[in-house]
Amino acid sequence: MNPNSTDYELELAIVIGRGGKGIAEADALGHVAGFTIINDISDRKFRPNSNRKERTKDGFFDWLHGKWHDSFCPCGPCLIAADSVDDPQQLSLQLRVNGELRQDSSTAAQIFPVAAVIEFISSFVTLEPGDIISTGTPDGVGNTTSTYLQPGDEITASIGSIGTLITTVEAE
Repeated sequence: MNPNSTDYELELAIVIGRGGKGIAEADALGHVAGFTIINDISDRKFRPNSNRKERTKDGFFDWLHGKWHDSFCPCGPCLIAADSVDDPQQLSLQLRVNGELRQDSSTAAQIFPVAAVIEFISSFVTLEPGDIISTGTPDGVGNTTSTYLQPGDEITASIGSIGTLITTVEAE
């Protein structure tokens, strides 16, 4: 864990119940078993191959490196059945660090709705029951203000009727 660049990202997670490939947006929600919470932790400055010669697409792909550390994608603590959610685009999203509200939004503000995400991913990947899809984060991540997670911080991530995921940051 790098205390100078480790960030949080509250995201709605889709859990696939019925697999498929080439799923139409109109049918996509019928493939969802339920929803849960993901905190997509990211080490924004992690570069495992920093001495390599930069390539054209590196700026796009290098942000993925910081998502691969142990413990960096806590999810849960529960799964709410898809039929218990009237509209996945009407869920409140809130994330607090040590009680301070950092992210406060709704899935209504997502760039791509849940059904469109499923359609897109299933256009090139066969989705299987149990697959988890993370849908993206709202404004307010620490990287925008250079406010990063520190050992001992408590992250409280809540999504509407799903519940609350509490994570304590530990040094590696």
